[in-house]
Amino acid sequence: MKFEAIRTIGVVGAGTMGQGIAQICAQAGYKTILFDINAQVLKKAETTTIKNLDKGIEREKLTEADKQATLGNLLFTGDTLQLHCDVVIEAVVERLEVKQSIFKELDAINTPDTIFASNTSSIPITRIAAGIPHPERVVGMHFFNPAHIMKLVEVISGAATSPEVAASIRQLALKLDKTPVMAQDSPGFIVNRVARHFYVEGLKLLEEGVAEAKAIDNLMQATGFKMGPFELMDLIGVDTNYSVTSSMFEAFHYDPKFRPSRIQQQKVDAGHHGRKSGKGFYTYE
Repeated sequence: MKFEAIRTIGVVGAGTMGQGIAQICAQAGYKTILFDINAQVLKKAETTTIKNLDKGIEREKLTEADKQATLGNLLFTGDTLQLHCDVVIEAVVERLEVKQSIFKELDAINTPDTIFASNTSSIPITRIAAGIPHPERVVGMHFFNPAHIMKLVEVISGAATSPEVAASIRQLALKLDKTPVMAQDSPGFIVNRVARHFYVEGLKLLEEGVAEAKAIDNLMQATGFKMGPFELMDLIGVDTNYSVTSSMFEAFHYDPKFRPSRIQQQKVDAGHHGRKSGKGFYTYE
């Protein structure tokens, strides 16, 4: 699929990332289909989209006409048969079998030219593409949270990814007003591999009783970081962050430097997933 032929984009998963990705696709003028099996999640995504657009109007970055055009480009659905698209971006849980199952199902209702892009944070694109018909059209398109604000997008080529597909996704990222960085396949790609130790070492300090989470966050902010590791984990989702760390620990053959934290696992087990659940390393109203 050449970039110039892209007209319709499907986004699978209407959580925080999927909602943001769908919003920017619709804002850029693409007919956008946001799919989720959970009707409540879809409704929340619609409400969040309207809220984000209204904030854009308040800040004089958007007009009322921009808002209406964006909403006119969006379809919220729980019907996979609606996902006849030129590009499909999956933004679901960090589980290989789930991502592969989605692409296999969508292969049956799309042409071999449809690009399958994964927003995975850590799973190698080569592994996702394995067993998918026409693996040359599978590519990584990793956005950062919040997707409607953060500029960076990692475009990742797996072992089978066609150069034309990677180039089309790079151009799509530019059309979405993002800054694409091309990367070859590796667990965690660039950002998550480098940043993993920001979280892992922060958690080690907490485990060892060196300092409390708030003190560590304050110190990191004092040295120039916008957010400390614990505030950032709460924003991303403690469960999502833990899943990425676990995935990378396995992918790097259980290298100790990627070992997940017991404290973080306990938070996940307790349902303390950060801002989205009302409690993580901090409590939110």
